[in-house]
Amino acid sequence: TDPAHTLVEWEVSHFGFNPYIGLFGDAEGTLVIDPANIGATKLDVSVPIASLSVVSEGLREHMLRPGKDGGAPDFFGPEPGNARFVSTAVHRVDDMSAHVMGNLTMNGVTKPFDMTVTFSGAGSNPMSRAETIGFTGTATVTRSEFGIAYGVPMVSDDVELTITAAFEKQ
Repeated sequence: TDPAHTLVEWEVSHFGFNPYIGLFGDAEGTLVIDPANIGATKLDVSVPIASLSVVSEGLREHMLRPGKDGGAPDFFGPEPGNARFVSTAVHRVDDMSAHVMGNLTMNGVTKPFDMTVTFSGAGSNPMSRAETIGFTGTATVTRSEFGIAYGVPMVSDDVELTITAAFEKQ
């Protein structure tokens, strides 16, 4: 990945009043792709949960603080591990998009996870000259399945993800 240009935006419903949005960045990983054989694509990406970015510093601290009185944290805790996605299958949908299936590990729990991915561009990066390919993806994760159920249903259990990823050829 190009960590500086790969982001995971998340969105939850806040009390049913409005969507609340945040970002994770600094993703690292690999993509092995042959446009002539999309089914053979392999994706392995890790996103550091500690890269969490939200507008409110108080909310960031809440999401990354330890549990009260030795209990479980409300969200991720102070030293969260990475979220990691490893693909198991890729199926072409059309000339520009694919359905990517795999396993997501987050908060010590691994579950099947699917996303729809759309090709957004490829070419030589004008700054670094590296051959670069980019994609956007969408998916939904049910956070309680990963042991993060604080505030459900006031804060939605389903988290909408929008992923923008750039990969540089090595």
